Amino acid sequence: MSTSRIIICLLRNDLRLHDNEVLHWAQSFADHVVPLYCFDPRHYLGTANYNLPCTGPFRLQFLLDSIQELRASLVSRGSTLVVRQGRPEDVVGDVIKQLGSVSAVVFHEEVAPDDQTVENGVRDVCSQMKVKVHTCWGSTLYHRDDLPFNHLSRLPDVYTQFRMAVEDKCQVRPVLPPPDQMKPLPPGTSLKEGPIPSLQELDQTEAVRDPRSAFPFSGGESQALARLQHYFWDTNAVATYKETRNGLIGSEYSTKFSAWLALGCISPRFIYQQVKKYERERAATQNTYWVLFELLWRDYFKFVAAKYGDKLFNIKGLQDKSIQWKTDETLFNAWKEGRTGVPFVDANMRELALTGFMSNRGRQNVASFLTKDLGLDWRMGAEWFQYLLVDHDVSSNYGNWLYSAGLGNDPRENRKFNMIKQGLDYDNNGDYVRLWVPELQGVRGTDVHTPWALSSASLSHARVTLGETYPSPIVMAPEWSRHVNRKPIGAAPSARGRKGPSHTPKQHKDRGVDFYFSKSKNF
Repeated sequence: MSTSRIIICLLRNDLRLHDNEVLHWAQSFADHVVPLYCFDPRHYLGTANYNLPCTGPFRLQFLLDSIQELRASLVSRGSTLVVRQGRPEDVVGDVIKQLGSVSAVVFHEEVAPDDQTVENGVRDVCSQMKVKVHTCWGSTLYHRDDLPFNHLSRLPDVYTQFRMAVEDKCQVRPVLPPPDQMKPLPPGTSLKEGPIPSLQELDQTEAVRDPRSAFPFSGGESQALARLQHYFWDTNAVATYKETRNGLIGSEYSTKFSAWLALGCISPRFIYQQVKKYERERAATQNTYWVLFELLWRDYFKFVAAKYGDKLFNIKGLQDKSIQWKTDETLFNAWKEGRTGVPFVDANMRELALTGFMSNRGRQNVASFLTKDLGLDWRMGAEWFQYLLVDHDVSSNYGNWLYSAGLGNDPRENRKFNMIKQGLDYDNNGDYVRLWVPELQGVRGTDVHTPWALSSASLSHARVTLGETYPSPIVMAPEWSRHVNRKPIGAAPSARGRKGPSHTPKQHKDRGVDFYFSKSKNF
């Protein structure tokens, strides 16, 4: 009598049923499937350089939501999600021993060095226990094996070259359907599904929802698919995506897919499929193309991470460039706490601290401020983002910080944002600053971006005392003076849909990925 085939599906950043090759492969070859998720303790330690927490409350809560929903979806299909706390390579070995006979372990490959350490550990354990390992690739829009570069070592170091080659020569693979029914766990074993830990059990504080948040969403596949349905089909908001993506207030200025993409609750290929369907049934415009343009940026950062490995985290970056970065704790604390005295920076940093989210426009500006105006080590900012962002993705976060610091994939040197001009362009009446910096609510109009330039009488009328109720600027850039009391020309869109500067793909003026640092991969 033949032994039943048992396959363990190690799930990590692929928390969905649709377009999941790991589950699809196991369903095809197994009699019994064990979906397994491990809460890896290494994800909750300190960061590499500045010992900031690796995972903050917003992302952890989003993850817990996603795990709970995935388990419920599997249960409804005759299975469940086995959950353990421990290093995946250790847990996989324990589960194999408990089951006695396992045919294979299957997982999606990732690009981050820490994830590859896990993968190598799982391979070693399976080799010792004579269990087959099968791997899949499913985190990007375009499959790694379909890239027109022969080998990742030949990946272009300029995004435009990558984009043009891929768009010209590659096809997006079809979306795999979700299973109607899952193969069950093996019977007659003592394998239990295990509890999903709480925030407190993972030594994290509760994530308090702020009603001002531009990201009022929960984790999970159904939430991701509902957001796509809402943004594409119910509201037609995708029809203005390119014009509104630089907004600052509210949930509708961008797709907000980035957090679900980071955990794999939604597949980039499924988004592509829906874009193409939308273009066939409604309209193909620059707006729909720009969604794909940003998806491709996300791909690019994934492949850059695969090409460069640990160099992604090196202080000299991908260009091996030496810069005398500062590590001033006083300046860094002012930046991360939103106490720099530069209202546009402070508003964005406070939004991040209180919600785990920040817009594309905000991310680009606060990164430029930290690296170019304060001269602080870019890794301090990258690690603070890693801690707080609900949509943190290693490739996009570190790739974008390297770009901002002038150490990454960018042919231009010394790109620096003017904080005052940016505030005037994209928060043209000061509503965003007043939303997140309430001590400046009494300052009217665009004056809120430069309170230090106001007269004593104006400050008194607004109930602002510089250095007491609101900080004086910790640094002043000479170019800011050109924009004091300037009337903004045009305006970037806010939640009310105002229009402002827009840039075509050929210009590449705002190169940060909208999925993340536009993480992000904000899209």
